[in-house]
Amino acid sequence: MKQAVKILPIIAGLILLNSCGKKLTETKPIRKSITETVFASGVLVPENQYNLTAQSEGYIVALNFIEGDTVKQDAVLAVIDNQQNTFNAQSANALLSIANMNVRPDAPALKQVQANIAAAIFKLKEDSLQADRYKKLYESKSVSKFDYENMALAFENSKANVTALKENYNVLKQQADQQLIIQKSQTGINSFFQGNNELKAVVGGKIYEKKKQLGDYVKKGDIIAVIGKQDDIYAKLSIDETNISKIKLGQKAIVQLNTDKTKNYNGVVTEIYPAFDDQAQSFYCKVKFIDNMDFRISGTQLQANVVVSEKKDLLVIPKAYLDYGNKVNVKDKGQVVIQPGFISTEWVEIKGGIDGNTIITLDQH
Repeated sequence: MKQAVKILPIIAGLILLNSCGKKLTETKPIRKSITETVFASGVLVPENQYNLTAQSEGYIVALNFIEGDTVKQDAVLAVIDNQQNTFNAQSANALLSIANMNVRPDAPALKQVQANIAAAIFKLKEDSLQADRYKKLYESKSVSKFDYENMALAFENSKANVTALKENYNVLKQQADQQLIIQKSQTGINSFFQGNNELKAVVGGKIYEKKKQLGDYVKKGDIIAVIGKQDDIYAKLSIDETNISKIKLGQKAIVQLNTDKTKNYNGVVTEIYPAFDDQAQSFYCKVKFIDNMDFRISGTQLQANVVVSEKKDLLVIPKAYLDYGNKVNVKDKGQVVIQPGFISTEWVEIKGGIDGNTIITLDQH
């Protein structure tokens, strides 16, 4: 019995310490407008941005721009010294000149065949006269049958020779025509490759970034400059895959540039990119600015909040007071199941179970 008396004060002390360790907070549902946003990071990107890339290999021997320049379409912005393209173009032009000469009627090969045809036709006429003469002589028994047949054979051979020479002429002419077509094509191709030594603006715009310097050695595909639409810039936002389903066209976005986090710019979601970026592990959307932009440097880092939902005059409680199973602790009553509505990151709409006069509690340790 004495032992039990000693234990009771210890138990009472533990209960007292446990009570002292708890901090009970109380609140009531309030009327409030709730805005749900999706946070995203991103960069400033010029409209119609594209990369001016090298189409051949060699040293840059001319750069006709600086960052910030406004350039027109087809303006020559850079020149690459690729001697192979130049030599190939020169060789192709020389061969084309020869091919053009070979299709002319006075081309040496065709002229030689034409001379042979003329001689063969002359011989054919001579052999035709001789064949007729020998036929008459044979009929008058003045020459032997053997001599007559030899003369007739010579006449047939002359006809065959003329036909063969004419066919040979046609073949040579056809070959010359084909070679001209091939050489024209090859000249065009080499001219195109030589043209790749000059880099031209595909679309007019502003030079936002220069990637290479005069004298740099570049390979095909290397970026020389970044060009975009002048004075038209947008925010490219990276959206987490868990939030992309909440992003819709026309939603408002509040953008803050990392260069000045004290200033906000308003924008609107105008495009949701259809593909998932495996490297960045995110989706992208495009936000066009409503406000005038006083900072337009491409690549500027930024952060934004996209307003995905906005509810006005809701009866709400702090989200921390909502327990598992949609339950809240009501003062002097215990846990009560509520009917939640709209839920944001901080607030829960109350649609049933408690009212604006209900006192709810939260145990904080």
